[in-house]
Amino acid sequence: MRADLALAGFGHVGRRFGRLLAERRDWLALDYDLDCRIVGIATKRHGCYFDREGIDAARTPAEIERTGGSLEAGLDTFDVIRRLSESRADLKILIETTVLDVQTGQPAIDYVRAALAAGCHVVTANKGPAAFAYEELSALAADRDVCFLFEGAVMDGVPIFNLVRETLPAVDIRGFRGVINSTTNHVLSAIEDGESFDAALARMQSEGIAEADPSLDIDGWDAAAKAAALANVFLRGRTTPQAVEREGIGQATARLAMAAKAKGKRVRLVASAQRTANGVSASVRPVELPEADMLAGLRGVANALILETDLLGEIAVAQLSGGITQTAYALLSDLVSIRRRKLRAPAAAPHGRSL
Repeated sequence: MRADLALAGFGHVGRRFGRLLAERRDWLALDYDLDCRIVGIATKRHGCYFDREGIDAARTPAEIERTGGSLEAGLDTFDVIRRLSESRADLKILIETTVLDVQTGQPAIDYVRAALAAGCHVVTANKGPAAFAYEELSALAADRDVCFLFEGAVMDGVPIFNLVRETLPAVDIRGFRGVINSTTNHVLSAIEDGESFDAALARMQSEGIAEADPSLDIDGWDAAAKAAALANVFLRGRTTPQAVEREGIGQATARLAMAAKAKGKRVRLVASAQRTANGVSASVRPVELPEADMLAGLRGVANALILETDLLGEIAVAQLSGGITQTAYALLSDLVSIRRRKLRAPAAAPHGRSL
């Protein structure tokens, strides 16, 4: 089965996905009868490219710009999506990895909406679509009989959403709490080891864990976007990052962390949400935890999410390491999920209706 892919966004994650696709090409073919071709790439800085015969995504955007790849003046991301939708491939999939705009979720939401409306499946590592427009986009995907998947949006490649979707039928999730931002957890761990807040953050930046502008992490916005996405999907919330009660970490948190350590406790930036009689309540804030709490034991880039369920009690999923490869893998795993859905699909009835 042939799958044509278009990449909206071609930064570190998009490029790693392109390489991972090549590395796992034989695996995909043997296990899933899946032949993937990247036919479109849309970048903010280097233009947009489309080639029905396929593009070598192992090349950098600058190389593609220099040597060709159907670069056309005036071609934009929506044109790439339209051309993808006209493909004769068995599967047409938009891989969306643009940068999160925590205030609006754009332009990712518009890209996802356009692809779904055109009958293309969508896989995204962007938190914005699920954090701002999950209900709308899920309904649109169902209406067009395509998939809208976003495993890479939270905890990199750890199968949080797939776990619930595929393995917890008839289980009601009532709430969750977790440590879901690597930068802040790494900083707090380093402070416990004696580093100052500024030195710990600077080291995170030098190691590439924190961005040059780390405010999205330090101020709690990244965790708030993830909390909103989780609340919308698991708790049927209709929230946004702005509606999440938010407190980041700073110098005062460093002092709090050292005082907690002296008492045998730990401070972690905890994202949580609960379904209440008045709707869904979500927050991100530094919390002092007893040493026996699973979240208290998370150090460095480790993350974990604890789901509160009605039938199984608490279920915990932990990630001890994460990074670009894990996020790229999440895109690949969603790609396989789409193929599996195709394998399970019933035969078409007359007039294209499903049996």
